[in-house]
Amino acid sequence: MKHCSFLIFLCLIFISCNKGLSFENETFEEKSTIPCKNDCPKISIDIPIAKNSSLAADSINKKVFAVVKEIIYFGDDSTKVNDYKSLSKSFITSYEEMHQKFPNDTFGWEGKITGNIEFESAQILNIKIDHYTFTGGAHGYQGFRSLLFNLKTGKSIFNNQLFKNEAAFLAFAEKEFRTQYKIPQKSNINATGLMFENDKFHLPQNIFYTDKGLLLYYNSYEAASYADGPKKILFPYDKVSKYLNFQ
Repeated sequence: MKHCSFLIFLCLIFISCNKGLSFENETFEEKSTIPCKNDCPKISIDIPIAKNSSLAADSINKKVFAVVKEIIYFGDDSTKVNDYKSLSKSFITSYEEMHQKFPNDTFGWEGKITGNIEFESAQILNIKIDHYTFTGGAHGYQGFRSLLFNLKTGKSIFNNQLFKNEAAFLAFAEKEFRTQYKIPQKSNINATGLMFENDKFHLPQNIFYTDKGLLLYYNSYEAASYADGPKKILFPYDKVSKYLNFQ
């Protein structure tokens, strides 16, 4: 009887240790205490947090936080910011310090970060970060970030690790991109007004796994001007699965 109970106990431990990752979105918001009438400075972060106590969860949470911090941190000493609450406060603090130096020239800052689980399979996890920041100027900046992870280890998967043969996929993607955006195959990739660096087609910084297929997403300024907006192309998995290391 004791032996049976011990086996049951070991099974429960094994099941607990191998339980899949679970995520829960948490929201962090801050507003400036400086009196204002319109466009009052504020920031909102709504982000998925891996809740399991595991190395994989810890690795994912640290990476997501580092990327959000990269987007909205404007301070001088980043070591003082180690969680979303202090990160939110630092954004408002940066505004208030700027307002104190230039009270007549400071516009109402705004930051909005929204994260969600874009895709999940047995091999790969894709977290999408939708971000918008305005810190003065003619307009704010909106964009997307794709964070890819090995679901078992929590380690980041980089774009160059996605493909069995990146050169082959690059050639395929350029041909399809030219067709979608009506760029003659033998013309310069920027012949119709795009802004690819060095006049050469390249893969975007952000590649998304979605339910409909593999999405190449070029944020504003990456391949075109702000006025022309982001560029994107979606490939159904049946067209690109032969190129992919992860499905």
